[in-house]
Amino acid sequence: MKVIFASDIHGSLYYGKKLLSRIDIEKPDLIVLLGDILYHGPRNDLPREYNPKELILLLNQYSDKIISVRGNCESEVDQMVLNFPVLDTYTMLIYDKAKFFATHGHIYSFDNLPKMGACNIFIQGHSHVPRLKKEGDIIMINPGSVSIPKENSHHSYGVFENGIFEIKNLDGEITHSMNINETCK
Repeated sequence: MKVIFASDIHGSLYYGKKLLSRIDIEKPDLIVLLGDILYHGPRNDLPREYNPKELILLLNQYSDKIISVRGNCESEVDQMVLNFPVLDTYTMLIYDKAKFFATHGHIYSFDNLPKMGACNIFIQGHSHVPRLKKEGDIIMINPGSVSIPKENSHHSYGVFENGIFEIKNLDGEITHSMNINETCK
């Protein structure tokens, strides 16, 4: 199974189209959106081509493959226009003996982890900064931001396939990589 993880699109039609172009190339079985899909929030500048209405139309075309969690910019009205659930705080995915705990990062975060067993995977968005490393018994991942990267990082997303997690820029170049199978021996 191939899974794309993306976060913090923030209503950018320009970067939303770039992400969907990568999705068409990658051909994932599942797309996990880690929140802050349509709105930019008061702390961020407007992203390039801010157009949530058009982004809704594009994302809804992929609704049969999307699982999403609620970011700090999502609201109940978003659920009225998106054809996939967006209001859960987190979701879990199972890979072999490991669990992915996927959330936005404003409630559960790298600094406020849920209870997790050894060699489980915690993935969040929210900070707009890519991260892929093992800390203690937990693999911590942030695929970065699709539209508003911070700390000189790239516009990015994550790909998980055959035990390998990669963070890629929107040109498809790998910026971070980890073999989960090797890390969790």
